[in-house]
Parts: sequence; structure tokens; C-alpha cells
Amino acid sequence: MLVRIAPHAADSTTEIVLANAIALGLDARAIADGQGGVTVAIDGDMHDGALDIAGVVSVQRKHKPFMLATKDAKAAPSTVMVGDVAIGGGAPVIMAGPCVIENERDTVEIARMVKQAGATILRGGAFKPRSSPYSFQGLGELGLQHMARARELTGLPVVTEVMEPDQVEMIAEYSDMLQIGARNMQNTPLLKKVGRSGKPVLLKRGFSATIEEWLMSAEYILAAGNPDVVLCERGIRSFDTSTRFTLDLNAIPVAKELTHLPVIVDPSHGTGRRSLVERMSLAALAAGADGLIVEVHPNPDSAACDASQTITPDTLDRIVRRGLAISEMLADEPVLTSVTVLSAD
Repeated sequence: MLVRIAPHAADSTTEIVLANAIALGLDARAIADGQGGVTVAIDGDMHDGALDIAGVVSVQRKHKPFMLATKDAKAAPSTVMVGDVAIGGGAPVIMAGPCVIENERDTVEIARMVKQAGATILRGGAFKPRSSPYSFQGLGELGLQHMARARELTGLPVVTEVMEPDQVEMIAEYSDMLQIGARNMQNTPLLKKVGRSGKPVLLKRGFSATIEEWLMSAEYILAAGNPDVVLCERGIRSFDTSTRFTLDLNAIPVAKELTHLPVIVDPSHGTGRRSLVERMSLAALAAGADGLIVEVHPNPDSAACDASQTITPDTLDRIVRRGLAISEMLADEPVLTSVTVLSAD
């Protein structure tokens, strides 16, 4: 159930509602509703007497099962901070970098290239889930160290995938955002662990998951105490083999109707084809995405992983420039359209 507390109610109102819920053995948590008030989400039902408190303005007993992610709990869009980068704050955020970290030199060079092209977060895989056990699985902790070095030299915060609950603490030491890949979207022990990590989480949609299942996975993270969740649409399985997956652009406005969480798109995995990444990136931003996560390499054909869907820094630069123009045109208010570029030295 959702208990709404007025914007100017005494702090004790929220404390009393929480205490009454806990006394009944119910889990309860308070979240800012984005409009000056507070919503207390309670996992269970309370009788009216326990809620007859000055400052309580409404009680909603029926709602969607993802009660923390729903707009019923928080009407205003959430903004998730990754380092000093705001996701959901207006201008689209571009996460870019190699599919997999190969070595320190190339990682730093790619970080500089994507920053110059307009990216504000560096992506890269240190631990890689692969369909074949014989494919390159990543450098592990050494790859994390390379990403941390790139962050030190460029200032870009980093996002990387965590595959197992036992990895969370180690990866959190190196990264600014933890990524849950499509294969692990419903790995509930992992979702609970990242929910307790204190790090922002990028949650990719499973390639056979419904939108509600995707949001229920986000709910696990939120329920564990982590409000900083960003959803990522990365393509779903269909009967058509023309592309690696079918990028479901419907999911962007649908998710934004249902939830206050930011939504970004992965056109690299969503298409699996380098030639389609630019157009689908622009389409995603036109559909209202809060950002993109794309795979970039200066020599895509030589990339150690997912070469066929990896674009060049020049293509990324074009996506950023055109994407910002699209976002500005569609925004209710103007957004920042300038990007910081590195000096020649």
C-alpha cells in the first residue's frame, strides 16, 4: 500500500507511519515524491486506525506490484547521479566505450576518443557473459583497474557489468555504476546485492522479458534500499533473424508512462549491426530515451568482442550532435547542446 504525506507535514508524521508499519511486522520505506511530499510504501495492509494521523492525505491500497517504481509512488521523474553526470536530468547521457576491456593503453585512448565525441560515461566489460565458453570472457579485475585508470586520466565515470553476487563489492570499488546484463535481469540474489551496494544500477531488460517483468526486477533493487536505478532497453528476441535482436522502441514511452525511473537504450546489442546503430540511436532519443549506451572502438573490426555492432568514434560524434539536436527540438524546455572536447595536448 502507498501512504501519501503532505508536503508541509511534520517530520514526525512519516516517522509514526513507519513505526506503525514496523510494529505490525511489515516492511516499509519512505521516498520523496518529487513534489515536496513523502510517500511511504508498505509491503502489506494496515487498518485505517493506524493511518489516522495528521499529515496523511491519502492511502492507496490497490496499485501495480512494482509499487516503488511506479508513478503512484513518485510522480516526478527521477534523476540518477553517476559521478557528476545526471541521468534523467534533461540532456541525454551517452555511455560509450569498448564491449570488452583489452588493455590499459587502448582503454585510455578509447576513453579520450569517446569523451571528445561527447560521451560523458565510459562503458566497458571486465567480466563478460558469452554464449560460448570458449569465447574471451574478459580480463576480470585487471580490466577494472584499466577502467579506473582511464577514469583518472579523463574524468569519465565508468559503468561495467557485474555477473555474480560475490563480485559486487569488488566491482563497486572500481566502478561508478553497476550494470545488470540481460541474462541476469531476474537473478534475484544479484539484484538484492546490488540494491545494498550503494552504487547506481543500470538494469538491462532480458531479451525474453515483458516490460512488467523488467520493472519488477527494478523493484527488487529499489526494495533493497537503492533508489538509483536506470532502465536499459537492449532488444528482445523475435522470429526475425535480420538483426541480432529486435530493438523495442515501444518500451521507452511505455516505461515512461509506468515509472519515474530514467530509461536509456542500447542500440548496439539491440541491432547487432554497425550500419543500424546510428539510426536506431536517433530513433531512441526521438522516442524519449534519457540516453544511450553504445559500443565504440577506433578499429571496430579488430575489437575482441562484438565487432559487428561496434561503431567508430566519428560515428559516435555524429550521433551525439544529431541526438542532442533531436532532444532539444522535442524537449518542453531547451537542454544543453554543447559538449566539452579535449584539448589537442
